[in-house]
Amino acid sequence: MTPAEFIQKWRAAELKERTASQEHFLDLCELLGIEKPASADPKGEWFTFEKGASKTGGGEGWADVWRKECFAWEYKGKKKDLDRAFAQLQQYAIALDNPPLLIVSDMDRFRVHTNWTNTVQEVHEFALEDLLNGATRDLLRNCFEAPERLKPAKTRQMLTEEAAEEFSQLAQRLRSRGHEAHAVAHFVNRLVFCMFAEDVGLLPDHMFTAMLKASAPRPDTFATNAAILFGAMKSGGLVGFTKVEWFNGGLFDDDSTLPLERAVIDNLIAAAALDWSEIDPSILGTLFERGLDPDKRSQLGAHYTDREKIMQIVEPVIIRPLTAEWEAIRVEIEAQIHKAEEARNRTPTKQSEAKKVYAAARRAEANALKKAKELHGTFVDRLRSFRVLDPACGSGNFLYLSLLALKDLEHLVNLEAEQLGLGRFSPTVGPESVFGIELNSYAAELARVSVWIGVIQWMRRNGFEAARNPILRSLGNIECRDAILAPDGTEARWPDADAIVGNPPFLGAKLMKRMLGVSETERIRAAFEGRLPGFTDLVCYWFEKAREKIAEGRCERAGLVATNSIRKNTNLPVMKRILDATRIF
Repeated sequence: MTPAEFIQKWRAAELKERTASQEHFLDLCELLGIEKPASADPKGEWFTFEKGASKTGGGEGWADVWRKECFAWEYKGKKKDLDRAFAQLQQYAIALDNPPLLIVSDMDRFRVHTNWTNTVQEVHEFALEDLLNGATRDLLRNCFEAPERLKPAKTRQMLTEEAAEEFSQLAQRLRSRGHEAHAVAHFVNRLVFCMFAEDVGLLPDHMFTAMLKASAPRPDTFATNAAILFGAMKSGGLVGFTKVEWFNGGLFDDDSTLPLERAVIDNLIAAAALDWSEIDPSILGTLFERGLDPDKRSQLGAHYTDREKIMQIVEPVIIRPLTAEWEAIRVEIEAQIHKAEEARNRTPTKQSEAKKVYAAARRAEANALKKAKELHGTFVDRLRSFRVLDPACGSGNFLYLSLLALKDLEHLVNLEAEQLGLGRFSPTVGPESVFGIELNSYAAELARVSVWIGVIQWMRRNGFEAARNPILRSLGNIECRDAILAPDGTEARWPDADAIVGNPPFLGAKLMKRMLGVSETERIRAAFEGRLPGFTDLVCYWFEKAREKIAEGRCERAGLVATNSIRKNTNLPVMKRILDATRIF
């Protein structure tokens, strides 16, 4: 089939979606010289139509076409909503082995969305007539044979570093003009979130950028214009004649702002041109924290706990045990589904017993399905109530990745339940699942911003709408305080949690008096007298408090970063107490 023949056939076709889609795809394979699914993969193991159909009751698949490690493809009828088709693929991507490409088409239009983890997502869009161009056909052929050629070169980390540099310069300018540190941090975080909000469509019509451009010719109007916007975001309202939704959540608790000069506004306009929808919260907070805090300027690029190292703790402490719980429950659910199928297939041996047999079968089937749904619901409740504490949360990297791990697991559990015929479910795990304690006020607020952005990004990437009324929930569960000492000098209390994770501050015992001061060091050691020797590294106090939580039955597991010196000399008693109360794995 030639490009012209393909275009002529499908321009004239008026077939219904279900009738046309498979024939359209088979013609496309012929056009591109790709072996068709049934001949390439007769068993449907890696290239097939209707991937992911429910195991019980049949029904449509989760993708119209699926090619392993290449793409998931969803068709819609002509001129139908391709955004809706894309959202469907996003919702099921995790159950389709997260293909690198998500493709949607209505027979006239094609959209290829890249779906690689930690890259800036790109969209390649073209129409039926564009298939006359050899480059367009090559792009489509690569979707089948070499999808890595469509992988975006720009990573989310590169984008985030670029964005952080823009704002660190702005923060330094504001600090140099005598503005108080926390006021600068709060103001800059608002600007950051506004750029993110307009790029994900939560602020309509690129309202924030429009406000900047309107203020640039007369910088003295910026504070007034920004206050109008922040005030509307606080509780919902109007900016001009345009409705602004209710954001709140603490970030927009009032309409306070700071004055900016023309050069700074121009700097913000340049920053707003970046794609903030793809910012990586797992490094955003760290980069901004170091950019905003003059004492941490020299640390840029150092002491950063990257995603891979964080997951070395999050995986065994949170993901692995919860996944094992679900796998055991899924076996029970499958047994109940099997009982329901057996009941559904019962037949009476005598006609006279038919009514009685069918009634009993219906009751047995209903009871089995009810039990299966209860098992699923109980585990989802377990995930929803699961709490993670980072008692030295910094700018929120551990909290963000822990929350995403819980949301990913809930989503996978719901998809597997759907595949077993239990119905469709929406995500419920949210920011209330993570608790943080952080002494630095910059970092505590950055942690909240990172979690807010992370949840909204997760919802969008998985095909769900962000929360509304308000868009931002209050995150008082991320506290700004000392994790070791209470104000009265007694030991600080930690909230109960199912898991404790984090990278607590390391400071050798010999350096504590020099870095923290003699008085503060003596207060810490006095609060733990009798439990730890008076000469242990600072990090040991986090290990001891985590151990105590587990020993009291107020925590299940803990994973903390430390140096090798945790197992040496005067630090050994903390390890011995851990081994006496629990175990290291």
